[in-house]
Amino acid sequence: MSAPTVATVQVRPRSDSTHQLVTEAWTTQPPVPIDEYSDFYGNPVKRLVMPAGPLTLRYDAVVSAPDEPDLDGSAAPQVPVDDIPGELLHFTLPSRYCLSDQLMGMAWELFGQTDPSGARVQAVCDWVHDNITFQYGTSNPLTTAVDVLEQRKGVCRDLAHLAITFCRALNIPARYVFGYLPDLYVPPPDSPMDFAAWMEVYLGDRWWTFDPRNNARRVGRVLIGRGRDALDVAMLTTFGPATFKSMVVWADRDKESAERAQGAAMES
Repeated sequence: MSAPTVATVQVRPRSDSTHQLVTEAWTTQPPVPIDEYSDFYGNPVKRLVMPAGPLTLRYDAVVSAPDEPDLDGSAAPQVPVDDIPGELLHFTLPSRYCLSDQLMGMAWELFGQTDPSGARVQAVCDWVHDNITFQYGTSNPLTTAVDVLEQRKGVCRDLAHLAITFCRALNIPARYVFGYLPDLYVPPPDSPMDFAAWMEVYLGDRWWTFDPRNNARRVGRVLIGRGRDALDVAMLTTFGPATFKSMVVWADRDKESAERAQGAAMES
């Protein structure tokens, strides 16, 4: 940094999902004071003043997550608009990256004949997964769901934005989710790990997880933040001059914890 710059950081797992935070450690080099707060959506956020010069941020945590895949929401019914809880109606409206008003006609043309349930959401995920190529470096902080549709390529953030946009155009409340996704029970990708993005949709009387990028019910999701789109849950937001140098993300099975769990299972 060429001058002191205020920044917010979102890397700490939320406390209201299926996982449980066991231990955590946060460090900066050089050391700087940290202010912590919960934002409008209940996401844990750290705020700091980054000094002039280089700064390294590091966060490590051990999290206990269920050893089972996401629940299957394909049979959950779509909720009529007049029955959607009032506090969730804004998740049916356009947002910065999810321009559902612009894609409403296409959404109803593609998915209007599907069953109004989780099957409709799955049809959206299938279409996005099959028609949008996952490719790093194809989008930027200004890329909207409409841009992704035109380019037919993007990263997990972009695929999630497009699926959310289609769902909202179909009057299904949908929100953007950002977190860690270890490669449990699936072949690890060739590329380095990164933060992951997926979505949650409101069906029946609860939120369900859907993942247009992987299009599979996965094990071990660790949720960091929820919001209307990526603007609400950016990993790093700076309020001044700053140059981003590099990032390393890892989400692996903790060998010591896994061995303890296996030993307890054998004893029982």
